[in-house]
Amino acid sequence: MPKSVIHTDNAPQAIGTYSQAIKSGRTVYLSGQIPLVPDSMEMVSDDFEAQAKQVFENVKAVCEAAGGGTHDLCKVNIYLIDLSNFAKVNEIMSQYFEQPYPARAAVGVRELPKGAQIEIDGVMELPE
Repeated sequence: MPKSVIHTDNAPQAIGTYSQAIKSGRTVYLSGQIPLVPDSMEMVSDDFEAQAKQVFENVKAVCEAAGGGTHDLCKVNIYLIDLSNFAKVNEIMSQYFEQPYPARAAVGVRELPKGAQIEIDGVMELPE
């Protein structure tokens, strides 16, 4: 099955050897998004809540560029440098998702690129 690159200027540009997302059939694999503001490629803020909102906005932009939305995400992985922020992630995530919610993992990590406090990647299944 051929694969195609998903790209949007509404999400941060790749800062390495990867694509924002890859589509294979109806499945879209989203690369990890950190809280960079797409226009400036700078961190949105040092505030965790602002970072989490920016990451969800970046994920949303990639989903839309692929022809879907956050409601089409089947699985998300959330990486946090401080798991005490998990409740705040749930609160913010509820602004971007409705039931049925995607499957999810939340993983505590030591550090993330560019000093980010949160990163999210995911897998999306586009409607026929």
